[in-house]
Amino acid sequence: MNARVPPGAITGVIGPNGSGKSTLLKAVAGVLRPHGGEVLLDGAPMRGQAAHIAFVPQREEVNWDFPVTARDVVLMGRYASLGWLRRPGRDDRARTDAALERLGLGGLGHRHISQFSGGQQQRIFLARALVQEPRLVLLDEPFTGIDVQNRAIFHELIRGFAAGGVSVLVATHDLDEVRETTTHVLCLNRDMVAFGPTPTTFTPANLRATFGGQVAVFEQVPIFEQAP
Repeated sequence: MNARVPPGAITGVIGPNGSGKSTLLKAVAGVLRPHGGEVLLDGAPMRGQAAHIAFVPQREEVNWDFPVTARDVVLMGRYASLGWLRRPGRDDRARTDAALERLGLGGLGHRHISQFSGGQQQRIFLARALVQEPRLVLLDEPFTGIDVQNRAIFHELIRGFAAGGVSVLVATHDLDEVRETTTHVLCLNRDMVAFGPTPTTFTPANLRATFGGQVAVFEQVPIFEQAP
């Protein structure tokens, strides 16, 4: 089965534990090599396009004791476009500080990453994605353990990516989040169960096929704002 994510779409990737959500995102990001099939970005193979893909991993997969500051982490988003032989310059550092400011972390770039709360740590990685200026953003469980204030910040940034034509894939367990904030849904349970616009794909039938008896399905008609 194939799935074509249009530019500017916000796609929720849903499925039970062990369904392959994180594996899918890592395969798209190039962290893992697919056993079969292929992943294309703008019709071209992903090899050589790492600079155009921003990947925000689950917090549990990050070593928060690693000796780097918030500014160091965000600045990493500039390296993919710089190449191996160039070092970040004044413009790159200015973009880094501007991204931290936009995410509500202005003046805190010198702090070690372990000194931030969970929501702030996620914001640091979102700032890294922002300075990367990607065409595709992959978010793996970004809302886990995040308070309402941080969710609002994340939603604003995600909508900003989409408004600029950037495709966003969000792997999440939060079905309410998917129903209310995405334009497309990819239902996964080892294989792809369904894919398409949220209003026509986020249905009781598809959710039952994806989760079986693990999810309570409420019959209701959600309201969505489609990407152009």
